[in-house]
Amino acid sequence: MNVPVPSGAPIRVLIADDQDMVRTGFRFFLDAQPDITVVAEAADGEEAVALARRLRPDVCLLDIRMPKLDGLEATRLLAGPDVTEPMRVVVVTTFDLDEYVYGALRGGACGFLLKDSGPTLLAEAVRAAAAGDSLVSPSVTVRLLKHVTAEPRPAAARRGAPPAEALTDRELDVVRLVALGRTNAEIAAELYVSLSTVKTHLSSVQLKIAARNRVEIAAWAWQNGYAQPGT
Repeated sequence: MNVPVPSGAPIRVLIADDQDMVRTGFRFFLDAQPDITVVAEAADGEEAVALARRLRPDVCLLDIRMPKLDGLEATRLLAGPDVTEPMRVVVVTTFDLDEYVYGALRGGACGFLLKDSGPTLLAEAVRAAAAGDSLVSPSVTVRLLKHVTAEPRPAAARRGAPPAEALTDRELDVVRLVALGRTNAEIAAELYVSLSTVKTHLSSVQLKIAARNRVEIAAWAWQNGYAQPGT
């Protein structure tokens, strides 16, 4: 599991997109944030993987459609289940296609945003990823998870098996809200608990169901029927 970026340290970001204007726009906005700095840009997937492995940025922003190596394969190489020290990848794309979202998250991405989500959500996704959290564009969250859990998956990738240790009622409450796209702060407010308590529950859930991040927790909830209130 990745260790969150130390408090006070700027979040180091790599931007990979084959369009110069997109990279320039992202850099302009992110560099203007007091807690974020862009350390590298790449115009194709091969360059992105090479730079990421050399510089070890805190967060990689990857487009999907890039020359030489697409963003899904780049994500798998940087954050996939076979990577010893996976990086935090947020996929940012123009294309709201289920297969892209599914492929990105299966490949290890901890966030998925549409390019028209706006700069504020982009910065929030970077911060969430750096904190070991996940953010999926609100316009696709619930639809995405329903689709992901309805698709047949290889046995090794399934999260449908019962956890080795049963989840507590409070952990299931947290899981339900994660599956509905709530942030940690929103979960804390809704359950009347502290933010640290939410994080503790999430860490416990991850261990029990062998999930790498909150996206996999959400997918597990949808697979097992825990995504609706009262279940």
